[in-house]
Amino acid sequence: MSEQSKGAQRDQAAALPNGGPIAPFVGQTDEAWIAVIQKMDETYAELVAQQVALEQKNAELEEVQTFIAGLMSSMTDVLIACDLAGRIEQVNLAAERAFQRPLSDLSRLHLRELLAADSPTSFEDIRIIIDRRERISDRELAFSTPAGGLPVSVNGAVRFDARGRPVGIVLVGRPIGELRKAYSDLASAHDRLKQAQQQLIHSEKMASLGRLVAGVAHELNNPISFVYGNAHTLQRYSDRLTAYLAAVHAGTPAPALATLRAELKIDTTLANIGGTLDGMLEGAERVRDIVADLRRFSSEQRQSADAFDVAPLVRSALDWVVKGQAPEIEAQIDIPDELAAIGHSGQIHQVMMNLVQNALDSMEGQPRRRLDIAGRATDGHIVLSLRDTGPGIAADIASRIFDPFFTTKPVGKGTGLGLSISYRIVQEHGGTLEAGNHPEGGAVMTLTLPSAQGG
Repeated sequence: MSEQSKGAQRDQAAALPNGGPIAPFVGQTDEAWIAVIQKMDETYAELVAQQVALEQKNAELEEVQTFIAGLMSSMTDVLIACDLAGRIEQVNLAAERAFQRPLSDLSRLHLRELLAADSPTSFEDIRIIIDRRERISDRELAFSTPAGGLPVSVNGAVRFDARGRPVGIVLVGRPIGELRKAYSDLASAHDRLKQAQQQLIHSEKMASLGRLVAGVAHELNNPISFVYGNAHTLQRYSDRLTAYLAAVHAGTPAPALATLRAELKIDTTLANIGGTLDGMLEGAERVRDIVADLRRFSSEQRQSADAFDVAPLVRSALDWVVKGQAPEIEAQIDIPDELAAIGHSGQIHQVMMNLVQNALDSMEGQPRRRLDIAGRATDGHIVLSLRDTGPGIAADIASRIFDPFFTTKPVGKGTGLGLSISYRIVQEHGGTLEAGNHPEGGAVMTLTLPSAQGG
């Protein structure tokens, strides 16, 4: 109530004698008007608040509708929503394109009318699945479109209202042609990946073979050189003896024969010829032993597990790798001669060569290059440790060094399969292969194998 109205009421009340008989009534009316106005103000404030909330909800609803519309229009799969009877209620843009008809036309149709006569799944089949409250999963349908039959792989489910009552069906279908192309692309990528994997495995095998050949060549070089040198010496001895015997058979006088004997050093030749032959025999035996080792270490993996001495195997692996690549490396082996393990010696030899090679690679460029290999027996197992003086294993790669194809080496220097293959071989032997860092620096590889002596 305005101040002017209130003032008019006071003037009327003052005009009555002594305030008049209706003065109390006028006061009550004033208070009533004030209460009514207050209630009106409160109601108006509530209406304003409700209007603001309603506008906010409308804005949120519009945002959700825009989002849903954007999702439906961006879908490449055909989406059809219909009621339980099969009458179409909503489709997305992909469906309109597939059927070449707008929603206004499609919404007057029944789902059965969109299916081709030869559809592998009929509308009745869909109803049976829906009545069972089951999901429609990867069912093949054939839609009838102006461009011809459109085979699709359909997934779907029952649509419920806010009270949880079934009100319709939602179907999402992807053209099978696209799926087949995707599967074909995936199969091609998988084939390429397998080929690349086989090439990498072959590269690793060739790299291992190269290290093996280099080591064997170095090992064979010494005894073969020894045999070759002694063979030349023996050839000279043969020439001398042949010339002396020819003079004897020719009847050369004794004084001249004695002089020739001294000139040809026949006595020295006869004294040394035995040692020369022994040296050749020793070199040939060494070659034979190396070839025997090579045959044993390259034997088939299907051979039975046998006991083998660890120390000679480790020495052989170390020699074949180090002597062929880095003879200047300091190497120390501390393994008892009686230490024996159970397994395939050829495979463990390959593991040791891989571990030694990995240690050499890690020490490249280091001021001091030393490799310590120690072995001991404990709790029915043989434990071998290889410590190098490289930079050690970084914490961020420690958990991945045994993963296939993981390598920190430059491109062309490693396939990332050496440690992975070694890890698998050791596991197949019932052992373990672990990597860590030494407290004083460098990496430590720890290999555990079953002991031939048992627990």
